[in-house]
Amino acid sequence: MIRLTLAFVLIALPAVADVTYPSGKTVDCYCTDRTGSRIELGQTICMQVDGRMFMAQCQMSLNVPMWREVEQGCLSSSLDRSDQPLQSVPVDAHI
Repeated sequence: MIRLTLAFVLIALPAVADVTYPSGKTVDCYCTDRTGSRIELGQTICMQVDGRMFMAQCQMSLNVPMWREVEQGCLSSSLDRSDQPLQSVPVDAHI
């Protein structure tokens, strides 16, 4: 069991290693959205390309940050106001 655990740890180490320049400085890898804003590796956003909307995640592929589709369509939220108006609750000003 210990050998299996040790083998797993040794195999997993290169997967979490940072990309570095020959000088040893860590390369800062990230994606950008259509406005040029920085999106970190692992973050997911809604993308619209050629009229199609989908959820995409910033991932690494062959040492290059890239967008990968992870779900068709985009997550959204809505509030259906047709049922009942919102109820207000009095709030104690001394809280």
